[in-house]
Amino acid sequence: MRYVPTGLGLMLMLASAPAVAQTRHNTDAPIDVASDRIELQDRANRAILSGNVRITQAEMTLTAARVTVSYTGQVSEGSPQVSRLDAAGGVTVNRPQQSARAQYAVYDLNRRVITMVGGVSLRQAGNTVSGGRLSIDLDTGRATIDGSGVRGGTSATPGQPGTQSQGGRVTGRFSVPKRSGQ
Repeated sequence: MRYVPTGLGLMLMLASAPAVAQTRHNTDAPIDVASDRIELQDRANRAILSGNVRITQAEMTLTAARVTVSYTGQVSEGSPQVSRLDAAGGVTVNRPQQSARAQYAVYDLNRRVITMVGGVSLRQAGNTVSGGRLSIDLDTGRATIDGSGVRGGTSATPGQPGTQSQGGRVTGRFSVPKRSGQ
Protein backbone atom coordinates (compact mmCIF):
# COMPACT_ATOMS: atom_id res chain seq x y z
CA MET A 1 0.00 0.00 0.00
CA ARG A 2 1.43 3.35 -1.02
CA TYR A 3 1.12 6.42 1.25
CA VAL A 4 -0.56 9.32 -0.52
CA PRO A 5 -0.41 12.50 1.54
CA THR A 6 -3.61 14.52 1.80
CA GLY A 7 -4.75 17.66 3.59
CA LEU A 8 -2.15 19.21 5.87
CA GLY A 9 0.41 16.50 5.07
CA LEU A 10 0.21 17.34 1.36
CA MET A 11 0.40 21.07 2.06
CA LEU A 12 3.48 20.69 4.23
CA MET A 13 5.13 18.42 1.69
CA LEU A 14 4.50 20.83 -1.21
CA ALA A 15 5.46 23.94 0.76
CA SER A 16 8.76 22.48 1.94
CA ALA A 17 9.72 20.28 -1.01
CA PRO A 18 12.22 21.41 -3.62
CA ALA A 19 10.63 22.71 -6.78
CA VAL A 20 10.13 19.62 -8.88
CA ALA A 21 10.48 21.27 -12.28
CA GLN A 22 13.25 23.67 -11.23
CA THR A 23 16.79 23.22 -12.36
CA ARG A 24 19.83 24.88 -10.93
CA HIS A 25 19.97 28.55 -11.88
CA ASN A 26 23.07 29.71 -13.72
CA THR A 27 24.32 32.32 -11.21
CA ASP A 28 27.46 32.81 -13.32
CA ALA A 29 25.45 34.15 -16.27
CA PRO A 30 25.77 37.87 -16.98
CA ILE A 31 23.19 40.22 -15.48
CA ASP A 32 21.37 42.51 -17.93
CA VAL A 33 19.63 45.61 -16.57
CA ALA A 34 17.12 48.06 -18.02
CA SER A 35 15.29 50.95 -16.36
CA ASP A 36 13.97 54.43 -16.99
CA ARG A 37 16.86 55.94 -15.03
CA ILE A 38 20.28 54.80 -13.78
CA GLU A 39 22.34 56.76 -11.29
CA LEU A 40 25.94 55.60 -10.89
CA GLN A 41 27.56 56.17 -7.50
CA ASP A 42 31.10 54.98 -8.20
CA ARG A 43 32.57 56.06 -4.85
CA ALA A 44 29.93 53.99 -3.07
CA ASN A 45 30.30 51.06 -5.54
CA ARG A 46 26.64 51.04 -6.45
CA ALA A 47 24.15 51.96 -9.12
CA ILE A 48 20.56 52.92 -8.46
CA LEU A 49 18.03 51.88 -11.10
CA SER A 50 14.56 53.38 -10.97
CA GLY A 51 11.38 53.25 -13.01
CA ASN A 52 10.26 50.02 -14.67
CA VAL A 53 13.38 48.13 -13.63
CA ARG A 54 13.93 44.82 -15.40
CA ILE A 55 16.90 42.62 -14.56
CA THR A 56 17.56 39.31 -16.28
CA GLN A 57 20.07 36.57 -15.59
CA ALA A 58 19.87 33.38 -17.63
CA GLU A 59 16.17 32.31 -17.46
CA MET A 60 15.32 34.43 -14.39
CA THR A 61 13.77 37.91 -14.53
CA LEU A 62 13.39 40.37 -11.64
CA THR A 63 11.19 43.44 -12.01
CA ALA A 64 10.67 46.27 -9.51
CA ALA A 65 10.15 50.01 -9.19
CA ARG A 66 13.69 50.52 -7.81
CA VAL A 67 16.84 48.39 -7.51
CA THR A 68 20.17 49.22 -5.90
CA VAL A 69 23.01 47.27 -7.53
CA SER A 70 26.00 46.88 -5.20
CA TYR A 71 29.31 45.84 -6.67
CA THR A 72 32.82 45.20 -5.48
CA GLY A 73 35.75 47.32 -6.56
CA GLN A 74 36.91 44.43 -8.76
CA VAL A 75 36.43 44.53 -12.53
CA SER A 76 36.24 41.40 -14.66
CA GLU A 77 36.05 41.51 -18.47
CA GLY A 78 35.40 45.26 -18.32
CA SER A 79 32.44 45.04 -15.92
CA PRO A 80 32.24 45.55 -12.16
CA GLN A 81 31.53 42.41 -10.13
CA VAL A 82 27.95 42.64 -8.82
CA SER A 83 27.56 41.30 -5.27
CA ARG A 84 23.99 42.22 -4.32
CA LEU A 85 20.69 43.51 -5.69
CA ASP A 86 18.23 45.28 -3.36
CA ALA A 87 14.79 45.63 -4.97
CA ALA A 88 11.75 47.55 -3.75
CA GLY A 89 8.27 48.34 -4.98
CA GLY A 90 6.14 45.56 -6.45
CA VAL A 91 9.00 43.09 -6.86
CA THR A 92 8.47 40.01 -9.02
CA VAL A 93 10.89 37.18 -9.66
CA ASN A 94 10.00 34.90 -12.56
CA ARG A 95 11.77 31.61 -13.22
CA PRO A 96 10.65 28.80 -15.50
CA GLN A 97 7.36 27.49 -14.06
CA GLN A 98 7.68 29.58 -10.87
CA SER A 99 6.72 33.16 -10.01
CA ALA A 100 7.13 35.08 -6.75
CA ARG A 101 5.87 38.52 -5.69
CA ALA A 102 6.69 40.72 -2.70
CA GLN A 103 7.31 44.32 -1.72
CA TYR A 104 11.06 43.89 -1.19
CA ALA A 105 13.76 41.47 -2.31
CA VAL A 106 17.50 40.97 -1.84
CA TYR A 107 19.50 38.86 -4.27
CA ASP A 108 22.80 37.94 -2.59
CA LEU A 109 24.93 36.82 -5.52
CA ASN A 110 27.71 35.45 -3.31
CA ARG A 111 25.34 33.16 -1.38
CA ARG A 112 23.15 32.57 -4.48
CA VAL A 113 19.99 33.25 -2.46
CA ILE A 114 17.02 35.53 -3.08
CA THR A 115 15.11 36.66 0.02
CA MET A 116 11.72 38.33 -0.43
CA VAL A 117 9.59 40.01 2.26
CA GLY A 118 6.30 41.84 2.52
CA GLY A 119 3.11 40.22 1.26
CA VAL A 120 4.95 37.32 -0.35
CA SER A 121 3.15 35.08 -2.85
CA LEU A 122 4.78 32.08 -4.56
CA ARG A 123 3.06 30.39 -7.52
CA GLN A 124 4.09 27.14 -9.12
CA ALA A 125 2.10 24.69 -11.24
CA GLY A 126 -1.29 26.05 -10.19
CA ASN A 127 -0.35 26.09 -6.49
CA THR A 128 -0.03 29.29 -4.44
CA VAL A 129 1.63 29.77 -1.06
CA SER A 130 1.60 33.12 0.74
CA GLY A 131 3.52 34.33 3.76
CA GLY A 132 5.76 37.01 5.16
CA ARG A 133 9.20 35.86 3.99
CA LEU A 134 10.43 33.71 1.09
CA SER A 135 13.93 32.38 0.57
CA ILE A 136 14.93 30.87 -2.79
CA ASP A 137 18.19 28.91 -2.94
CA LEU A 138 19.23 29.20 -6.58
CA ASP A 139 21.71 26.31 -6.32
CA THR A 140 19.11 23.76 -5.21
CA GLY A 141 15.88 25.35 -6.49
CA ARG A 142 14.40 25.01 -2.99
CA ALA A 143 11.93 27.72 -1.96
CA THR A 144 11.10 28.14 1.72
CA ILE A 145 8.28 30.42 2.88
CA ASP A 146 7.40 31.34 6.44
CA GLY A 147 5.36 33.85 8.41
CA SER A 148 8.29 35.92 9.63
CA GLY A 149 8.98 39.40 8.38
CA VAL A 150 5.45 40.48 9.24
CA ARG A 151 4.84 43.33 11.68
CA GLY A 152 2.01 43.13 14.21
CA GLY A 153 0.10 45.94 12.50
CA THR A 154 -0.24 44.08 9.22
CA SER A 155 -3.75 42.92 8.48
CA ALA A 156 -5.24 41.27 5.46
CA THR A 157 -7.79 38.66 4.52
CA PRO A 158 -6.43 35.31 5.77
CA GLY A 159 -6.17 32.58 3.18
CA GLN A 160 -6.07 34.87 0.16
CA PRO A 161 -3.09 34.49 -2.19
CA GLY A 162 -0.62 37.35 -1.95
CA THR A 163 -1.76 38.49 1.49
CA GLN A 164 -0.48 37.86 4.97
CA SER A 165 -2.60 37.44 8.07
CA GLN A 166 -1.73 39.32 11.24
CA GLY A 167 -0.61 36.16 13.04
CA GLY A 168 2.31 35.57 10.70
CA ARG A 169 1.02 32.31 9.29
CA VAL A 170 1.67 30.77 5.91
CA THR A 171 -1.41 30.10 3.78
CA GLY A 172 -1.81 28.22 0.56
CA ARG A 173 -4.08 26.80 -2.08
CA PHE A 174 -3.11 23.67 -3.96
CA SER A 175 -4.67 22.22 -7.06
CA VAL A 176 -5.85 18.64 -7.07
CA PRO A 177 -5.90 16.31 -10.05
CA LYS A 178 -9.20 15.89 -11.88
CA ARG A 179 -10.74 12.47 -11.38
CA SER A 180 -12.08 10.61 -14.35
CA GLY A 181 -15.66 9.40 -14.32
CA GLN A 182 -17.11 12.16 -12.15
